[in-house]
Amino acid sequence: MTVAITTPTGNVGRHVLRLAVQAGIRPRVLLRHPSALPSEVRDRVDAVRVDQLDVDSVVAATTGVDALYWVDPPTSVPDPLDGYRKATESLAAAVRANGIRRVVFQSSQGAECRQGMGDIDGLAVTETALDELGIDVVHLRCGYFFTNLLFDLDSILEGTITTAMDPDRKLPWVAPEDIAAVAAARLLSSDWHGRHVQAVHGPEDLSFREVAALVGEVLDRSVTIRQVSDDDVREELAGFGMSPEQIVSIVDMTAGIRDGFVPENPRDFTTTTPTALAGWVRTRLKAVCEA
Repeated sequence: MTVAITTPTGNVGRHVLRLAVQAGIRPRVLLRHPSALPSEVRDRVDAVRVDQLDVDSVVAATTGVDALYWVDPPTSVPDPLDGYRKATESLAAAVRANGIRRVVFQSSQGAECRQGMGDIDGLAVTETALDELGIDVVHLRCGYFFTNLLFDLDSILEGTITTAMDPDRKLPWVAPEDIAAVAAARLLSSDWHGRHVQAVHGPEDLSFREVAALVGEVLDRSVTIRQVSDDDVREELAGFGMSPEQIVSIVDMTAGIRDGFVPENPRDFTTTTPTALAGWVRTRLKAVCEA
């Protein structure tokens, strides 16, 4: 079985890579810069330089692949949805050209809405295209990544977590390594067929207010919530030089989850993963804060 892994240095992909190697697989890894791979894994994988937005590049890189772990890559194009569409075109072309029979797609909660969820609408585009190919596919509808807290590191060090989300709305928070465990299990198994949706919710639903209290307790400092408006976010992102389309994709994503969204996939045994946020904060966030 030939297994291919995209974004093998990403928050989730690097753990998928490790699990595949530990399972005795020599995976083919697709990435822009093979030199970014850790030195200890370079002789255990077949690395291929790939631009996921380039159809020919992806088709050539996936020749002979049986199972593919696919993540739509982050792009700097002015319209994020255009980037998602280009990545999806590459993926669909590769599946058709190379007869890839199984794809594990890293999606997100909210993709089931198909429209009105900002950046997540791009993941819905990929889900829909994969469904039309008639292959074995699983969409991993992931919760809110623990690692998103690292984007707010400066604010946390000053004693606040900033969000445009309702601070008391509970969300599923999940560790990237737990997503990887589910992804690797699906990727390496040949016992499932057809279209599946697998939510990955982490161990518990938490509000931002609860997260702030937990982070403050572990870091032994006062951490409070600073709630900002959508207009505040728009102004800040415009100050970073983002395009109007990029700003809309971020603001609408938060608003879509915040304003009445009900997940298609309820929490159950299959969606609940073990890594608690407190442990992650203690081992990862605290180390970064103290560095």
